[in-house]
Amino acid sequence: MTSTMKRMTCRALVVSLLALSFQTANAGMIGADQAAASTQTQAQRSMVLSVLDRAETASQLQAQGIDPADARARVAVMTDQEVQQLTQDMHNAPAGALDSGGWLAVIVIAGLVWYFAFRK
Repeated sequence: MTSTMKRMTCRALVVSLLALSFQTANAGMIGADQAAASTQTQAQRSMVLSVLDRAETASQLQAQGIDPADARARVAVMTDQEVQQLTQDMHNAPAGALDSGGWLAVIVIAGLVWYFAFRK
C-alpha cells in the first residue's frame, strides 16, 4: 500500500514538474535610442515632479482646489507621451506673461502717467 502511494505521489510530482516548468524568459539587447529615450523620459518626469514640489506651485494648485499629492500621483501614472507633451508645454509657456487684463492695466497706467506728467 505504501509503494502504490509513493508511485502515485512520484507520478503526480513528475507530471506537475513537466506541466508547470515551461516558463520562457527572453533576454535581449536594447538599442541605444531606447535606453536614451527611457533616460530622457525619467528626467522629464522628475522635472515635472520637482515643479510640483515648489511651494508656489502647491499654493496655486490648492487655490484651484487640487491636492498637490493627487497631482503628483497623476504625474506618476502618466504615459511617456503625456509627460513629454507636458514638459514641452512647460518649456514653451511664457514665464510671467500678462493676460489681456494685465496689458490693459499697464496701458491705462501708462496713459495716466503720461497725461498727468505732460499736461501743461
